[in-house]
Amino acid sequence: MMQSDESMNYIIRNIRGNETDLLKDFLYEAIYIPEGIEPPDKDIVEKPELRVYTEDFGCNKGDYCLFAETDDKVVGAVWTRIMNDYGHVDDDTPSFAISLYKEYRGHGIGTQLMVKMLELLKKNGYKRASLAVQKANYAVKMYEKAGFKTVDENEEEYIMVCEL
Repeated sequence: MMQSDESMNYIIRNIRGNETDLLKDFLYEAIYIPEGIEPPDKDIVEKPELRVYTEDFGCNKGDYCLFAETDDKVVGAVWTRIMNDYGHVDDDTPSFAISLYKEYRGHGIGTQLMVKMLELLKKNGYKRASLAVQKANYAVKMYEKAGFKTVDENEEEYIMVCEL
């Protein structure tokens, strides 16, 4: 596990209107692929169960997105929306999606994205946020560090909630 690297300069900013297509790239990056498993085709993000994360983004309640950017390149994203996804707990709780391009992981950027999004949700009156994560995903520890607690689980995933 790499340590946080403060020497990497990046900014965290709001999504801009013309950038919603980037969410499909980050949704693809967010798919947990265990070692030794062949990654799925990029068009998997067009499946109905995954399109709920990106379709008409910015038009629904709970739609918020922050990007991490370094050298004018977006390298990470965290976004929320109230949707009937794997991490859905109720109709008042936004679900999280977060991902970074592989080469930018392990530098503390994901943690900062999480912290800033939790602050944004709290400021906008939300009481909690939820997510679903594969049990084998290394990000589980990051979510726990950010304040998420497991409230339910199935064979493959933890359903986690963070009280704001």
